Amino acid sequence: MAEEDFIIVRKDNLFAYNLVVVIDDHDQGITEVVRGPDLIVPTVRQISLYRYLAFPQPDYVHLPLVLNRSHNKLSKQNHTPPLPMNDPRPILVDALNFLSQTTIINWQDLSTEQLLSQGVQNWQLDSIQPGGRIVTYYDYS
Repeated sequence: MAEEDFIIVRKDNLFAYNLVVVIDDHDQGITEVVRGPDLIVPTVRQISLYRYLAFPQPDYVHLPLVLNRSHNKLSKQNHTPPLPMNDPRPILVDALNFLSQTTIINWQDLSTEQLLSQGVQNWQLDSIQPGGRIVTYYDYS
């Protein structure tokens, strides 16, 4: 397998994403990064830049991709519509279920803040199942 060039400055003389994100995250004091598994290769490159620049390295976790019925990941890049903001609680519960987290009973009686607090309190990274899955309980497509 041939090695790829690790580009720091693009042909148009702009700095490449891998360098810019490391400097930006360092300047903002980012300590934890959550991404999809599709970004593992860039993460390895960014870790090497953190080490080269002697910056503290954030902790990384790569969560499963959320896919729509067309098997495209949900992202701005794929023009995924924004989540409705009138009541985010059902979507938070869907996200917790997607990530195989403890089901919060009677979540309808909780405020958004209480639901988030319980989700954080009961968070179990080891419960998450690997691999992208298609979302069927909410129409994101």
